[in-house]
Amino acid sequence: MAKPRIAVFKFSSCAGCQLEIVNLENALLDVLGAIDVAYFVMASRDMEEGPYDIGFVEGAVTSPHEIERIKEVRKNCKILVAMGTCACTGGLPSIKNWTSQREMEARVYTELWAINSTTAYGIDHYVPVDVYLRGCPIDLNELVDLVKAALLGVAPPFRPHAICVECKLKENACVMLQGKPCMGPVTAGGCGALCPSHNKGCEGCRGPNNDTNAASLAKTFAEMGLSKADVVRKFRKYAGNTPQFNEGAEAL
Repeated sequence: MAKPRIAVFKFSSCAGCQLEIVNLENALLDVLGAIDVAYFVMASRDMEEGPYDIGFVEGAVTSPHEIERIKEVRKNCKILVAMGTCACTGGLPSIKNWTSQREMEARVYTELWAINSTTAYGIDHYVPVDVYLRGCPIDLNELVDLVKAALLGVAPPFRPHAICVECKLKENACVMLQGKPCMGPVTAGGCGALCPSHNKGCEGCRGPNNDTNAASLAKTFAEMGLSKADVVRKFRKYAGNTPQFNEGAEAL
């Protein structure tokens, strides 16, 4: 039986999620033994043309060129995976969506003549996505689970519940009760409650969970002493494009 042909594509991002794939270490050889990596610029000099069985896309779509490119990627991939927060929801690049294009360009660039950017969105704004691999960066265990599930032809065992569930399973002391703002109550689990496990409030990088009450959490943040601007930044940092987190940003 032929091995599934895998492709990894980069759009507007920091390349951190691709680096996580390279950092698979012990699991990497087992994974590579079961798949054929046909296109992965960061890891290989040999780029094979599609079609591909699974395409992993890192990064948000932020330019007309990338709009055309993501449509071409979709045509060449049987299964398309949005890999990481930027590809899933727009991520950090989407922060610019709440400022005028003119002001954002003036802050970032000294020469504006070559700038040709658009509003930053996750890739599903333009093409259908089959699987969402959340996180900033992605969780390696979820990545391996996804590859295994694809090889077996089953759905990956991803968790739609809130980070709070994972905190309880790990018997973490609630950081909210310690007076630290935490996005855990509205953020999808799967990372093992990484930040709260180190006594840090969740930043919401994995986007909304399946039962989000963002407006209630926004009001709780205000009661904890956060300004309206601080609350807005909490909800628009990673997934402000989503209706759930946008509701939290506009709740006050």
